[in-house]
Amino acid sequence: MIETAFPYLAILLFIASLLVYLEDKSRAKIFEYLPAIVILYFTVMTLSSLGLWTKTEEINGVYRSFKSNLLPAMIFLMLLQADIRNILKLGKKILLTFFLASFSISLGFIIMFALLHNFFEEGAWRAFGALSGSWMGGTGNMMAIQSALELPDSKMGYVLLIDSIDYAIWVMILLALVPFASRFNRWSEADGSVLDTLTQKLDTKEKEVIDFPSLFMLLGLALMVSILAQEIANYLPTTTFLTKTTWVVLFATITGIGLGMTPLSRQSSASPLANIMLYLIVALIASRANFSELTQAPLYIMAGFIIILIHGSIMVLFAKLFKLDLFTLGVASLANIGGIASAPILAGAYHKALIPIGVLMAMMGYIIGTFAGLAVSKELMVIAS
Repeated sequence: MIETAFPYLAILLFIASLLVYLEDKSRAKIFEYLPAIVILYFTVMTLSSLGLWTKTEEINGVYRSFKSNLLPAMIFLMLLQADIRNILKLGKKILLTFFLASFSISLGFIIMFALLHNFFEEGAWRAFGALSGSWMGGTGNMMAIQSALELPDSKMGYVLLIDSIDYAIWVMILLALVPFASRFNRWSEADGSVLDTLTQKLDTKEKEVIDFPSLFMLLGLALMVSILAQEIANYLPTTTFLTKTTWVVLFATITGIGLGMTPLSRQSSASPLANIMLYLIVALIASRANFSELTQAPLYIMAGFIIILIHGSIMVLFAKLFKLDLFTLGVASLANIGGIASAPILAGAYHKALIPIGVLMAMMGYIIGTFAGLAVSKELMVIAS
């Protein structure tokens, strides 16, 4: 049984690194349905449930320190890659579709929770608030909102269950619909010619190659942003909803978006650094969870499907109203719900030249996911009260 900090951290890092390596090198089928980050969560959660480590004062201290300090640094690095000027080149119709997808997902969460909130345990609005950050952005946004809302780590299992099971089925449905695109477009009266010329407008400048100096510089910069975010948050007003942690998350988000419009956005080193921090944060959260606490798993999974059903129904209505094509509709949906991991895959299923559109739309999710998720969380809190 582990009672000290170093072996505790070393095991978490080893498991995370091994899963990432296996996902990249083995090409195993399981990773097509369950991303490494989801397997990481439930693997570490299993070890926690078996009592591999105990919550000693030393382990509790290193857990709090690493999680609170790495989170703003990870948010900053994640958003540093999203140059909003490139995203704006996507054009009005694609951006409109993306925001319609975000809006319909928000409505899905609010309607579902208004109908079912009495069936969930107290504080469930926080879990769905964190999930909304993921389904309008990505895993990084989800972790940011989880911290901002002070959602107990033990409840993150529900969020990851929905985010893996419901999301995987939605991806399969959207991929299965690709052959029916022309039929759908005739029904919605969409103009598909826009996509033929859109990729020519996109900025195709390559990012700089990963190198040690830029990697080291970005690590130092991200940690300084983390320190500044936490220091400045001490002087900002707080409420029941707008806590110090929320201010830390917002400061790191705004700083990342701002510096993402500078030459720093071309530094490829930001991506691996952000991912390492993300995987460690997920592993840390999972290390505090226990399977015995997931007593309402089927209800949460059903709630996720209700959200997707509402979202999908509203998007079909929007398609007819605004004459949207199936490609834009599907990629906008996955740019929200799946993020950078799946939106480019769906875009590539239509045509390889359209992959950059999936990437840029997913980056938009990174930018708005935290803000939109916090707004949805506020509505869910009102419903719960």
